[in-house]
Amino acid sequence: MKTIMVRDLRYDFPKVEAMLRLGEEILITKHNKPLATLQKSKPAAKKVKPALPDYKARIKKIWGDRVFTAQEVEEMRALETGEP
Repeated sequence: MKTIMVRDLRYDFPKVEAMLRLGEEILITKHNKPLATLQKSKPAAKKVKPALPDYKARIKKIWGDRVFTAQEVEEMRALETGEP
């Protein structure tokens, strides 16, 4: 583990960044006392989109193989809208 001072973070950050890129863990000190530890971050995991529901399967489960005639569709619409 490499040790650097807070001053190095301010004035020579490219050197610190290079150490991190190499995968080194860095101890940061202030007045010769440990303050923090820096380490290279792990790559972020890819977010997986949730799968959409299977709408066709849901419709088939509800209605089965039922196919409405044009007349039945008109009757259902009339009932929903309240038209004669």
